[in-house]
Amino acid sequence: MKRTIVAVAAVATAAAALTGCSSGSSGDGSKTVTFLSWDNEQTMKPVFAEFEKENPGYTVKASYAPPVPQYIQKLQTQLGSGTAPDVFIITAENKTQIMNGGFAKDLSGESWISNIAQKAKDTYTKDGKVYGAATASWGGGILVNKDLLAKVGYSEAPKTWDDFLALCKKLKDAGITPFYEAGDGIPVSLDALLGLQNESMGGKMDADIWSGKTTFEKTWTPALKTWYQLFDTGLQARTVAGLTGDQVAQQFEQGQVAMIGTGSWALGGIQAAAPNLKLEYLAIPGADGKSFWAGAVSPGYAINAKAKDSAAAEKFVQFLQSKKGVEVYQKQTQSITTTADFTPTLDPSLTSMVKAVRAGDFYLPQVSWPDHSDVMNSEAVALLQQAITGKITPEQVATGMDQKLQSTK
Repeated sequence: MKRTIVAVAAVATAAAALTGCSSGSSGDGSKTVTFLSWDNEQTMKPVFAEFEKENPGYTVKASYAPPVPQYIQKLQTQLGSGTAPDVFIITAENKTQIMNGGFAKDLSGESWISNIAQKAKDTYTKDGKVYGAATASWGGGILVNKDLLAKVGYSEAPKTWDDFLALCKKLKDAGITPFYEAGDGIPVSLDALLGLQNESMGGKMDADIWSGKTTFEKTWTPALKTWYQLFDTGLQARTVAGLTGDQVAQQFEQGQVAMIGTGSWALGGIQAAAPNLKLEYLAIPGADGKSFWAGAVSPGYAINAKAKDSAAAEKFVQFLQSKKGVEVYQKQTQSITTTADFTPTLDPSLTSMVKAVRAGDFYLPQVSWPDHSDVMNSEAVALLQQAITGKITPEQVATGMDQKLQSTK
């Protein structure tokens, strides 16, 4: 449900020195699981109730912190002070620190690990060991107001980027604002265009950039130039540089814009605010007729390497990825769950992305970057905002990313 990757502080040196510390001795038999959740209490209470019903005598003692920066900071503080819970969330933003620091238990030997989708396992794997049990993924593309598009004769999804621009022009000529994307993160449309580039390189684009085999300038520039046509042609206002995801969603809910770039996590809030909108998600079309989705594996459940009650923690995580556990969670969140033994029933507007998302056919650069994702993301957002406002060119965005990467080495 993340909409952008947010820059967060690295785990402090003191925390690293406390690797493996816990809030008590392992396996004390208390049958009480402590859990730090980034889903709110309303979402998780039915999940806890079902776990306790299926496992008499066991209790979940939960605390909460909202995503993303607040959660990361709270967990870092707990890990650093040796007060981290038995089970916590591992995310794209903190996985490097968690895995490198030895804070999480290796789950690769668990009997149930085969129920976790391969893409999910890969996301939270280091040196062949799996440290997070992720049960869902999200996809991102173009969310359209079908009634507004019908006013210009829309009948099928754009097959190419030029088709998409032509649709935007029809909307603009009809007096309808065509397309918005927030400027507070790397845009979903650009994520997907970069995903097409990554696919053309066998999924090795980021690894090759980090190893020096190629550069951001060589790999990002074509996608950046394609994406930037939205601004060169005036089809997307440069003022989006100052808009947040919530502000873009609000204008879409009010019928002020026909299409927005966003993720599947936005659907519930938009439907709650504007239940009468007829909605559909479209993949991002590339210049050559291939389409792709932005997206990423959702956060996973990790077990503290020195959990107070490791047996109870393992039982809890086993339940969270079980058919019943995923079913209860999915009912609360409408997530695109990806475990092998449960197929979610989802809103029809998500139909076009479900197959790709469950198969892991999506891309988000921040998740794929080998390291320094927080720093590189902050730089990317700053450079893209300058490009949107016309201060620098797409080529300068790419070279700026190369310069930032070099500064981290």
